[in-house]
Amino acid sequence: MTSDIRKLPTGFGRLWTAQTISSLGDGVTHAALPLLALTLTRDPMALAVVTAAGTLPWLLFGVLGGALVDRWDRRRTMCIADTARAVLLGIPAAAAVLDVLSIPLLAAVAFLLGLGGLFFDTAATAYLPDLLRRDPALLERANSRLRGAQTAMSGFAGPPAGSALLALGRAVPLLADAVSFMVSALLVRTLPAMPQPEPEVRESLLRQARAGASYVFRDRLLLGLALRPAVGNIAFLAVETVLALFAHDRLGIDTYGFGLLLTAEATGGVLGAGIASYLGRRLGTGTALTCTAAVEGLAILGLAAAPNPYVAGLALAVCGAGMGATMVLGPSLRQAIVAPHLMGRVASTSRMLAMCAAPAGAFLGGWLATTYDIRTPLYAAAAILLAMTGVTASMTSNRRVEAALRAVAPAGGPDHPASKDPAQESASDLL
Repeated sequence: MTSDIRKLPTGFGRLWTAQTISSLGDGVTHAALPLLALTLTRDPMALAVVTAAGTLPWLLFGVLGGALVDRWDRRRTMCIADTARAVLLGIPAAAAVLDVLSIPLLAAVAFLLGLGGLFFDTAATAYLPDLLRRDPALLERANSRLRGAQTAMSGFAGPPAGSALLALGRAVPLLADAVSFMVSALLVRTLPAMPQPEPEVRESLLRQARAGASYVFRDRLLLGLALRPAVGNIAFLAVETVLALFAHDRLGIDTYGFGLLLTAEATGGVLGAGIASYLGRRLGTGTALTCTAAVEGLAILGLAAAPNPYVAGLALAVCGAGMGATMVLGPSLRQAIVAPHLMGRVASTSRMLAMCAAPAGAFLGGWLATTYDIRTPLYAAAAILLAMTGVTASMTSNRRVEAALRAVAPAGGPDHPASKDPAQESASDLL
């Protein structure tokens, strides 16, 4: 992707601010939920249930959600999703005050928060390329800023704040996240309206959803971009499920220290997002994605063998850097080459593959920790990430990436993806 001196539009600043504030609240909850669960149980499998519940909506409704987003106004969808999540968080907050909080309630709330996230994230992903007119360089810059802010807030500032707020009361971090959702919803309402893609009125919702999923699976490049985070999520959720227990029992880290450990990962994530464009230019997007997978695997291996919290923090920072770069390069490329009327479905299908893999990783981590040792899920995660480098390398090679970008003519041109039918073969299928 080439550089571009044009400025990002004003509307992007409001979208960036909304997601930054919401990400801060997410970071608070991200640290608070596992710690809240730890106050109720020490069973790794019970912790895995809470972790996995938030990803299940993508398994059950991912593709259908994308089809709905392609029918609905994307700005309004984001606003409603954030408002609903703000209201929802009042339930566990009240339960905490009344001392009736339970693992099933936390799992149910995590599930519904995940459902709201499905609609918000899909709508935001589809809205951004319309706002930036599908300019590859602007998309890369915008995603770098969005990912950097998200990582900084949800990982760098949020977790220590969540740990500190939890010390003030079990309901406090949940209420803080609710406020962040409300502020985000108000900002989203001020975004400029974008033209909606022409509705496919003759097709049922299920048929449209199936067409979007088929488009991803028929295109080797899009499939490779989807498999990259999917396989990674198996590994990352296996680690995340036991990380709080691992940090407490093996590294001797207290509640506040656990927040700092997550902050180390976020610090690396901000750095990775910042250098993503540089890596893409120097190595090519395909090669950069393969290298980040290897870096993540080696970093998790270092975490598993870490003798103290400092080495563990360094390992998580390196892993975060690989993840940050990946989450800028992959989505930016997808947004640049996918047609507007398919963007919701392609984005949700890709995210669904990633999120559907997460419950498997969560239960794998819980089972390995219960059956063997608390470090075993970390070693397994490292092996999965290292094996993945060879699986997706050919599917997201530099040659395929460049061919897909060359096939995208200026918006509205005959070779633009919007002019292709989902049933037709994509350019990358011909390679």
